[in-house]
Amino acid sequence: MKKISIAFTGPSNSGKTTAIVKIAEKLTKKYKVAIIKNDPGDKARFDVEGKDSWKFSQTGANVAVVSPTRTTIFFQENKSIKDVAKLLGDYDILIVEGLKHLDLPRIGVFRNSIDTAYFPYINAIACDNSINVSDYQIPEKIDILDLNDTNMIIDWIFKNGVEND
Repeated sequence: MKKISIAFTGPSNSGKTTAIVKIAEKLTKKYKVAIIKNDPGDKARFDVEGKDSWKFSQTGANVAVVSPTRTTIFFQENKSIKDVAKLLGDYDILIVEGLKHLDLPRIGVFRNSIDTAYFPYINAIACDNSINVSDYQIPEKIDILDLNDTNMIIDWIFKNGVEND
């Protein structure tokens, strides 16, 4: 199987993470899945203050923590998506959350309302029944998906995801 990549975007609290978790849980039963999340506000924290790995990362050095079940790498500089994807190693499907300017097929996730400012960046809309899509002038090039139908979204990913080497 060729590696495929897809991206998700949408406003805060629209359900992006929940959708990605449900999709990844289903896909990981058969495929190797990698996920990259954009943190534009630099708010995410991954280490416990006072622990050795936290102390190491406070020096400004790049740090790797290796255990029997996982490897965690802390870089003190920005890495490109391509660089990060290479570090993730062997995967079948790469899911990116955020980074709306990245050139990948993109699913916009919306609840309660659709932000039409996303239209130039998305190829599909995944929404629930809190939205009446007929209230919007959605461009014909944008597919409509049921946010609660994980299989429908997965089918769309396999049909529209970009193949990588």
